[in-house]
Amino acid sequence: MRIGISCYSTFGGSGVVATEVGKALAVRGHEVHILSPSLPPRLVGFEDRLSFHEVRASPYPLFEDAPYSIALGSKMADVAEHHGLDIMHAHYAIPHAMAALLARMALPHLKVVTTLHGTDITVVGSDPSYLPMVKMAIRESDGVTAVSDYLREETIRTFGVDREIDVIGNFVEPPGPERPDCRAWLAPKAAFVLTHISNFRPVKRVMDVIKVFERVRTEVPARLVMVGDGPDRVEAEAYCRDRGLDKEVRFTGKQLDIGTVLACSDLFLLPSATESFGLAALEAMGHRVPVIASRVGGLPEVVRHGVDGYLETMGDTEAMAQDALRLLKDDDLRQRMGVSARERALDTFAEGPIVDQYEALYRRVLGR
Repeated sequence: MRIGISCYSTFGGSGVVATEVGKALAVRGHEVHILSPSLPPRLVGFEDRLSFHEVRASPYPLFEDAPYSIALGSKMADVAEHHGLDIMHAHYAIPHAMAALLARMALPHLKVVTTLHGTDITVVGSDPSYLPMVKMAIRESDGVTAVSDYLREETIRTFGVDREIDVIGNFVEPPGPERPDCRAWLAPKAAFVLTHISNFRPVKRVMDVIKVFERVRTEVPARLVMVGDGPDRVEAEAYCRDRGLDKEVRFTGKQLDIGTVLACSDLFLLPSATESFGLAALEAMGHRVPVIASRVGGLPEVVRHGVDGYLETMGDTEAMAQDALRLLKDDDLRQRMGVSARERALDTFAEGPIVDQYEALYRRVLGR
């Protein structure tokens, strides 16, 4: 098959999943073309049957802002026609699925598959004016997937759509060679390492991460590694400086080598207000790192409470801190949960079966 994949070039879950799916499909012999405003972080290395197309919105005097959606739709049509694409797989309804539907108007043979990652739903909650367009994108796509049962149900509830939505979760690959030497500079004096990875937006509740750590360090030596960047980073850093935590909390900014950070971690904290899936948690589990998270959204479909980590009520930082202390004070319990987390990540959310599901969906929409 010849497949186009459109995604954001961000460090977030959707860009990671779109890129990894594309790479896996290329390895299986499909021709894959990835379209994005810039090179996605996970699209590294040179692969056969895998091409990248940068989408640029050219300035035009008539418009105050460059019309990216139109530029994306035009690029999709051009790539699809020139390379004979069968499918355009859009990650997010806005703007990717809408642009793909525009491309399909120019090339009626082109099939459109849309994967919903969650912001498709929350953006409507914050700005209902988007609802008609998102609903149309879902209705008119030839195939639609959601990354969790939770997101599928939320999509049906929010948009009232009456159509089949396949649930295809995210996946992780087995970790590569680990570099445990990083603990020497991440956690001097045998301190434990707690980690958080996100885009530092309000929904991630990064101040809850800091408060959990602040409570934990009163009883055990610990360090906190905050990976990522975003609007709430400034507040978090200022709080750490004001409270004298700046020597114990390391803000790394965006990182490509997430695996090294996780390989040196003892616990992963994800106290989000909502998560459609929780890819960062799954990646931590793949590295034998127990997860402490909020019991929200799709996270209970990934993390089993008391087995792979703990799930608590959103905002209950004291309960999360107690969970962390329980694990840090009991090496056997922490190691058992780490092993269980890794087995779940690499068995239930393995790459092979997930990519199988996408291939089956593609064949179905193509009538093959």
